[in-house]
This record gives sequence, structure tokens and C-alpha cells, in this order.
Amino acid sequence: MKIKEVWFDVDNIFGRDEEDRVYKQSLLWYPRLRQASDDERDKYTFGLDGIHWRGLDEDISFESFEYEDAEPTALQRFFLTHKEINVAEFARRIGMNPTLLRNYINGFKKPSKEREQEILNHIHQLGEEMTAA
Repeated sequence: MKIKEVWFDVDNIFGRDEEDRVYKQSLLWYPRLRQASDDERDKYTFGLDGIHWRGLDEDISFESFEYEDAEPTALQRFFLTHKEINVAEFARRIGMNPTLLRNYINGFKKPSKEREQEILNHIHQLGEEMTAA
């Protein structure tokens, strides 16, 4: 699969392949593209296996447009939009291996539904503690 055309909306990057199929991915996976201006986003080149934004030092593989998790889960969305949260310290606080939590956030591993809910419950608990202070 090779993407031939790229465009954006507020939250996503879209790609059209050579067979006219349209794919999308959340810009939460690509913070530099998310924060970029329209002009910066328009300055890309196609390579053999992906798209490159030299001015942003960002690359997206063609293959990634076919990933099942184009949209982040609630857990991933929280940590991708709240970079101020120290993932390692949060993981230690809830008794989890920090590397494992990072793998969940980045999509390298998938937590069970129960494990994801447990982590989300700790996030809610942290929010309650922060608003009570």
C-alpha cells in the first residue's frame, strides 16, 4: 500500500492510496504534526515507504495507515494529551512497571480491559485528589 495524497482536519491526518481508499490516523500519535501550521504540514515528501516532513523532523510510514489502532484508547489519549504527567512516577504510584505503562500508552502492548480500567480508575483518583487540594 502506498499513500498518494495527504490532508488534515483538526484531529486527524488522512491519506488516500493508489486504489482510492481513504485512511486516517489521530494526530495525537504525531505531536509535531498536531502543533504544526498548515504551511508546515503542506511541506512533505513521499519516500519509498512513507511520508516525511523535513522541517518538522517527522515521518509516517505508509504501513501505519493500516494499523487497527488509528484512534487512541481513553488511556492512551489521557497520557498523550497530558505530557505534564510523569509516566514513570504515575506507574510507580499504582504499583506498575513504568516500561509496561509506556508500552500501553505507545500501543506496543495492549492491556486487558480489566487492567485498562484499573489504570483509568487510578487516573480518576488522581484527578479527585488534585481537585480536593
